[in-house]
Amino acid sequence: AEQALAIVGSRNPTPQGADHAREFARSLAASGLTIVSGLALGVDGAAHEGALLGHTGKGLATIAIVGTGLDRVYPRQHRDLAHRIAQNGLILSEYPLGTPPLAPNFPRRNRLISGLSQATLVVEAALQSGSLITAKQALEQGRDVMAIPGSIHSTQSKGCHALIKQGAKLVESAQDVLEE
Repeated sequence: AEQALAIVGSRNPTPQGADHAREFARSLAASGLTIVSGLALGVDGAAHEGALLGHTGKGLATIAIVGTGLDRVYPRQHRDLAHRIAQNGLILSEYPLGTPPLAPNFPRRNRLISGLSQATLVVEAALQSGSLITAKQALEQGRDVMAIPGSIHSTQSKGCHALIKQGAKLVESAQDVLEE
């Protein structure tokens, strides 16, 4: 995508983490960025929702890279969201029709999430998180990685803090992302 940002994070975010994903995506989509994510529960779903809310009607609101065939919506709870994404964005899969939600497919598709984006923003992630795989792949692809800090007491912030220690840009607002 021309100006795309990946937003990834925990499947079990804190309420604040889900809000951050939705609000950053809404604001950045309103600024003309296409939001790329993986249609998973938690941060991904909130990012797609926010992108659809902020979409100006120009370009693609959001791109969902899925780990199943395009005829399957996983998780099922995102059926309505997937239909709305299909109307104002894209749903992409490298898997043939009929492919069920097989565990190895999800980390594998993360390289596409980072590869389609100029930068990857990690909203919340534990240390053993698929989001950190996406961040690592973004770096290998020569893309920028950004992370939102959180409480030092929250396991959901430990992955973001590790990324920041390794040189990811600390972001506190959508404006920080746009400046980057």
